[in-house]
Amino acid sequence: MKKPTVSKLASVGLASMLLLAGCSDSSKTSNNSGDGEKDNGKTEISWLNILHTASPPTDTIINELEKKTNTEIKFSWIPDASKEERINTALASDSLADIVTLTILENSSVRNSLKSGMFWNIEDYLDEFPNLKAIPEEMLKSASTEGKLYGVPFQKDLARNGVVLRKDWLDKLGLEVPKTTEELMEVAKAFTENDPDGNGKNDTTGFMDRSDLIYGVFKTVSSYYGTPNTWEVDSKGEFVPEFETDGYIKTMDYMKKLYDNGWINKDFAVTAKTDQQQNFAQGKGGIYVGALFDAKNLETMAAGIQDNMELALVNDMTSASNSERAIWSGGNGIGGLLAFPRSEVKDEQELKKLLKFVNDLIDTENYTLMTYGIEGTHYKLNDEGAYEIINQDLWQQEVQPFASSRPNETGYNLKDPNPIKAEADEKIAENAEYAVMNPAVPLESPTFTTQGSELQKIITDATYQYILGDISLADFKKAVKNWNDQGGKTIKEEYKEAYKATN
Repeated sequence: MKKPTVSKLASVGLASMLLLAGCSDSSKTSNNSGDGEKDNGKTEISWLNILHTASPPTDTIINELEKKTNTEIKFSWIPDASKEERINTALASDSLADIVTLTILENSSVRNSLKSGMFWNIEDYLDEFPNLKAIPEEMLKSASTEGKLYGVPFQKDLARNGVVLRKDWLDKLGLEVPKTTEELMEVAKAFTENDPDGNGKNDTTGFMDRSDLIYGVFKTVSSYYGTPNTWEVDSKGEFVPEFETDGYIKTMDYMKKLYDNGWINKDFAVTAKTDQQQNFAQGKGGIYVGALFDAKNLETMAAGIQDNMELALVNDMTSASNSERAIWSGGNGIGGLLAFPRSEVKDEQELKKLLKFVNDLIDTENYTLMTYGIEGTHYKLNDEGAYEIINQDLWQQEVQPFASSRPNETGYNLKDPNPIKAEADEKIAENAEYAVMNPAVPLESPTFTTQGSELQKIITDATYQYILGDISLADFKKAVKNWNDQGGKTIKEEYKEAYKATN
């Protein structure tokens, strides 16, 4: 009996996962080698993977990957919208595959499965594979659970955020690109009060923000004030949450001043990201804080509305109280794990074949294939050496679904033909040197797992209320005390103990 063929063109359902589990053991003993290798020397690999596009890819790129890695790959696709439910079901029933994509590492079912020994600890094998050996130690540590590495981490950019400004507005008002939070506030004031678009109307604002304290203005500006990334560990090993630091208070005061003076959109606390971007593209605001690569999308959205819009990207902002350049890291650069279940991967020999496959996917040639496709079919290299998509529909159908399957997204230096996207890529790469990590990412806190989201709501609500002028600083500190009393103190202690045990 062969290892079951799961359709590359169908999203996996529970029935197909159960089929995979029910057949996997016998399939691995049916061939000559007994380790998933066919008579032709190719390694058979099943992969339970996440799909971020409307439909799975055709076989075009899969066939090329199989040739380059000497494998036969059978994908089972889980739609991103239902990944948590589907992965929880697969873990509970042990209905897995040779490789399982785990992207929600904070999920309690995922963490418990990792700690239970369901997946191989791979840390002792990485040195045998050059691309895996090159994964930074800090990233491996962040991807670990209780000090053990239960899969190959998806390597993402360490820090993507920065400031996007209307350069044409700066030029019209005779202003330089700001480099400090103080200068940035002056620009916000000028963009609001000095008619930067020259239409004679009072219809612009400085910051165009959204209701998101993490991916909007707040957390990035907080980095410029030296605020830790969610948590910091002091000299005594105590865990201190970001909202108990001076930088967090300074950031709230900064946002409050913007709000009080009308230098940020008044409805920022209830504005969705799509509306924020549309408003910026329509010329209603001149400062956007978020992922630097959003600049390309902003330009695209402004086409036909503001064709003369010129943007400036800033990734080296500091503040008067913190001259050290810093930017918070999202997830410490970890996008999840490629994990190998012991129920499917029976021995070290088979594990090493799978690790070699993942190692090979990180090669530049395979990264290019999974990013741009096939030269002459999906893309061409233009005169500047940039990768230019030549058939957008075909690329979306055959290539784009693999974007989230790339084990590494960083360090390839492949040039984008869009100038603003190319600049964003460069600045995001520069950010890595100044990225501030969250020390709690690899640590276990049972209280945080069960109560963390509920407790965070106390702080989020109090932060907005302070910025909007509904409560005083004393009231905010009462909310922090409430957070501590309802479970925050326990989280601190649990992280402290977990940190000591793994450092």
